[in-house]
This record gives sequence, C-alpha cells and structure tokens, in this order.
Amino acid sequence: MEFLTNTTFWVAVAFFGFIALILYFKAHKTIGAMLDERSASIQAQIEEAKTLRAEAENLLIEYQRKQRDAEREAEDMVAQAKEDAKLMADQAKQDLDALMRRRERGAAEKIAQAEANAIKQVKAAAVNIAVEAATTVLADAMKGKAGTALVNQAIADVESKLH
Repeated sequence: MEFLTNTTFWVAVAFFGFIALILYFKAHKTIGAMLDERSASIQAQIEEAKTLRAEAENLLIEYQRKQRDAEREAEDMVAQAKEDAKLMADQAKQDLDALMRRRERGAAEKIAQAEANAIKQVKAAAVNIAVEAATTVLADAMKGKAGTALVNQAIADVESKLH
C-alpha cells in the first residue's frame, strides 16, 4: 500500500474524480453549449462586420463617384469662368474703343467749335478795328467846313424823313 502515500496517485485520483463529477453533472454539455453560444455570437459579429464592410465599400465607391463628379463640375465651372472672363474682356475692350471714339469725336467737335469761335472773334476784332478806323477817318473828315456841311445835310435828311 505504498501507492497510498504517493502524491502522484492522489493527484490522479483527484483528476479522475473531477472528470467523473463533470460527466455526472453533465457540465461538459453546459460548457459545450456555452462554447456553441459564444461561437454563434462571434459568427454573428463576423457577419455584421462583413455587412458593415460591404456598406463601407459601397459608401466609398459612392463618395469617390461624387468626388469625381464634383471635380468635373469644378473644372467645368473654371472653364466657364475663363470663357466668361474672355467675353467680358472683349466686351470691355469694345466698350473702351467706343468710348475713345466718342471722346475723339467730342474733342474734334470742341476743336471745330473753338475754331469757329476763334474765327468769329477774329472777324469781330477785324470789324471793331475797321469801325474804329472808319470812326477815326470820319472824325478827321468831319472836322472843319466839310464836316459841318455833312452834319447839316444829315440833319436835313432826318427831318425830311421824319415829317
């Protein structure tokens, strides 16, 4: 009976007793059920993860498409803006040319008016000088007996025309 003092024997007895208790109380089925339940839970999580991944991939594809569309739209907007800017620049150039032509015509008209005014002023000055010269000549001619005779003749003409 030497084996009763052997610790290895008692460890083996305890081990087999534990296994027997587990089999008696059907703990292996409970542990199996728990493991099956855990496995099903993990499988459900994996399926959910696959579903989420597929949704994420679909969203990624959709956002990439939207990004390409937005880039294309932005390029179109830039092209349209460049075209509009070119048209506006051409229109501004035409407007500036028209403005310059109008100003040139206005300046030419002002020059013509200034020339006409200058000619009128020169004619007026010439008339004034001629009147002054005639006045001086007539004043010199009116001095003396001849001037008195002319004044008397003019007075007589005015009296005859008034009566």
